[in-house]
Amino acid sequence: MSQFLVDWQGFTLKEQIGQMVVVRASGYLFDWQIRYPAWEAPAAKLKQWLAQLNLGGVILLGGSAPELAWRSQQLQSWAKTPLLIAADIEEGVGHRFAGATWFPPPMALGAIAAKNSTLAQEYATRMGAVTAREALAIGINWLLAPVVDVNNNRANPVINIRAFGERPETVSNLTEAFIRGAQEYPILTTAKHFPGHGDTATDSHLDLPVLPHSDSRLIEIELPSFEKAIAAGVNSIMTAHLLIPAWDAERPATLSQPILTGKLRQELGFEGLIVTDALIMGGVTKYASPEEIAIVAVEAGADILLMPGDPLVAIETIERAVQLGRLSKERIHQSLERIWQAKKKVIQTSPLSLSFLDRLAQPQAMATTESILRDSLQTGGKLPLQPTKDRELCNLIVVDDILNCNFLARHTPAVTIPQELGYQLHLVDQNTLAHTPFDLRQTLLQIFIRGNPFRGTAGLTPKAKEIYQQLIQAKQVQGLIIYGSPYVLEWFITQIPENCPWVFTYGQMANAQALANNVLFGLPVDFPSLLKTDKPNRDNLDFGF
Repeated sequence: MSQFLVDWQGFTLKEQIGQMVVVRASGYLFDWQIRYPAWEAPAAKLKQWLAQLNLGGVILLGGSAPELAWRSQQLQSWAKTPLLIAADIEEGVGHRFAGATWFPPPMALGAIAAKNSTLAQEYATRMGAVTAREALAIGINWLLAPVVDVNNNRANPVINIRAFGERPETVSNLTEAFIRGAQEYPILTTAKHFPGHGDTATDSHLDLPVLPHSDSRLIEIELPSFEKAIAAGVNSIMTAHLLIPAWDAERPATLSQPILTGKLRQELGFEGLIVTDALIMGGVTKYASPEEIAIVAVEAGADILLMPGDPLVAIETIERAVQLGRLSKERIHQSLERIWQAKKKVIQTSPLSLSFLDRLAQPQAMATTESILRDSLQTGGKLPLQPTKDRELCNLIVVDDILNCNFLARHTPAVTIPQELGYQLHLVDQNTLAHTPFDLRQTLLQIFIRGNPFRGTAGLTPKAKEIYQQLIQAKQVQGLIIYGSPYVLEWFITQIPENCPWVFTYGQMANAQALANNVLFGLPVDFPSLLKTDKPNRDNLDFGF
């Protein structure tokens, strides 16, 4: 790979268009580790795409943080032009790549803001800075974060706790704070999903949601957080696959010129990169063919096409559209100028060394994580839980998907702490819960549930509710811990006895499990990485890169 950015005007038209395409790639080093072969090309094909198609970047998922450091170097070495390397890092690098800092979901900050807005904004700034620092350390130069949607629909299956909150003011303030923290480093930030995915009950990964609101309502609720992000200097904005009849009754926002060019460019004055959400998602694939989608997205104003089904098809389709006069070369050049300005800011040429390990999961970063967890924790009922020694004890853990659960193992606190107190583990997911036999044992019920892509729902299934009600009515549930969605907690509070001890945490990672279980059982809460002062103090932090 060249150690500098050559002038894009020396590229062929096809190579120029290639810079507008970002493909999905596995974060793992070897082909046999690929988890999503429909989306992640094997090494030989990926290497060919990067060199011959002159792709603009990759979006990575999978692998540990140290592994990703080597993977990003490998990909850069294959590329004809230095790459934008992106990842959906909304909750810290450790949320996607093990070994780095994993922050609680953004809605935890919104909960803190309800009590102390200044504290929440300081946490958001530190979260942005740590995320940027650790991302750069492993070769990621483009954060597809923060989520700036206002999650004011409790049935939203995909945004949910990925949002900072339910109120535009809260989301706007925390968005600005996160971006301010990330801007301490040469990295790109992204506000998503424009013009607002918070008030939907449909997952755009599966189908096209409709946002039926009036222009005045959209301006009041959906747009303020994007306006604040633009004012704060966000580098890119990701589109949403939504139909918004008030602004465009025919095309999803991703493919809408009135929305992307009219609203975002002209009315809001955004001058950075417009990137589509993934073009393999159901919210857009049902609209037209892949070829037409690629052309219409560029016509609408998109600079970068994220995850088209086949990058070669997308590039050649756009090239033909230019040759036939449907798209102009000037339109392509407008996007190339924006891409180049972004790359000039973030392309790093220094070789990888093992010193990057010193920038991951540092004590100050872990202290911030644990402070956010503690300050957003909720409890109720008669605490602590006192296990009854004369009855068998059951630790019933319910997860969304037992085969896709990276936060639980035999050594994690949700398992080990109850085990030390005599509880026997029963691990199920919502699909197998109905087939699990229950007797009259005293049960600690731990539920891990939150909004995520492709789930289709952010709440409890009707069958799961029925089973939980049976357990509660039989007086088997002696204690409850919920990890993730506060809307699930609200349902349980209407079902459990007033004195039933419960703990709620937004996080699902190991330190969230430790905090929740220790509080439930009245055990000492000992976070070894907590600083002597639990309040943010930037003088105590070293964010140097």
